[in-house]
Amino acid sequence: MLLINARIPRDGAFIPDQRVRLGAGEIREVGTDLTPAPGERTLDLEGDFLLPGFVDVHIHAFQGHDTMAGEEAVRAMSRALRKLGVAAFCPTTMSASPEETRRAVAGVRAVMARQEPEGARVLGAHMEAPFLSEGKAGAQVKAYFRDPDYQYFLDVTEGHPEAVRLMTLAPEKPGSEAFIRQAAAVGVHLSVGHTCADAETLHASGDWGADHVTHLFNAQTPLQHRAPGVPGAALADPRFWCEMICDGVHLHGDIIRLAAAAKKEKAVAITDAMEAAGLPEGIYHLGGQEVRVRGGEARLEDGTLAGSVLTMPAALHNLIHRFGIDPAQACAMCTENPAASIGETACGRIVPGSPATLTRWGKTWEMRSVVTEKGEEN
Repeated sequence: MLLINARIPRDGAFIPDQRVRLGAGEIREVGTDLTPAPGERTLDLEGDFLLPGFVDVHIHAFQGHDTMAGEEAVRAMSRALRKLGVAAFCPTTMSASPEETRRAVAGVRAVMARQEPEGARVLGAHMEAPFLSEGKAGAQVKAYFRDPDYQYFLDVTEGHPEAVRLMTLAPEKPGSEAFIRQAAAVGVHLSVGHTCADAETLHASGDWGADHVTHLFNAQTPLQHRAPGVPGAALADPRFWCEMICDGVHLHGDIIRLAAAAKKEKAVAITDAMEAAGLPEGIYHLGGQEVRVRGGEARLEDGTLAGSVLTMPAALHNLIHRFGIDPAQACAMCTENPAASIGETACGRIVPGSPATLTRWGKTWEMRSVVTEKGEEN
């Protein structure tokens, strides 16, 4: 399949009149002078924006399928997310027993080893537990929290730390420095979250090897003018990538604009989606807890936010239309930045080797279709 007359993102701008060849599930070539091979189908994008597939590094579940349920649930997530234009994702765990966590990570590892042919690429697990602070638990189940322990980590990953691409922890907990140094040394990206850490501890965690902040402003110390907390320190420290849930519920629009301006290419859009994402409002579950979904909000019975029902196309639409983020930056926040935040180079950009899952957006920034080597899917 040859895509012609596309406007694609590159270096903070959109380059017109580009051609992109897709084949064997990947982008094969990009250029201005590509011509159709004999019998090759051509799709004229008529000058519309062609974006890389979305990359979501923090998503628990989708359409009733939860990472914690194991391999088949992750495969179902992969297939369903690709239909939204998601090219790659990190299935995300939550606090649970060692046995449940081991099953979830093994499921992610199995899909990594044999990817879904018609699905979004699984990049590795995001373990959002159990090394979290009881004081900022959010919707995580505190009964399973524990201090950072590298041997425990090896146990629940069954000796395969490479199955975990990203891990959230509270760096003020005993043993954090040693754990961060050990995990970073084997390629895990460490994210500060569900934490009572102060600004100084956030900066120290960067010295130890942490480079990421989980859902900025949520489940962490607040930003105050004499005590900047995790958000203030993260916005000021150039080493940290900052996740944001851009659903208009978790963050005020001014905070999104502030964070996007401060972090620029290190601002990362995520969904933090739970099983109700892509489904009607009603009663659902997260970590064995009942979650009520109403008006685009997912909350526990006590009102605590319990993830989101956001999708990546909606996040990009919100960034541009609700929050006024420049389209080039907004697109990077949903594609290139999240990939780069976990050291991923084969996703998030329109380059040879990237997944052949892309999205087409019209001149007024409304999504028109998902584009694959089979053509357009609405």
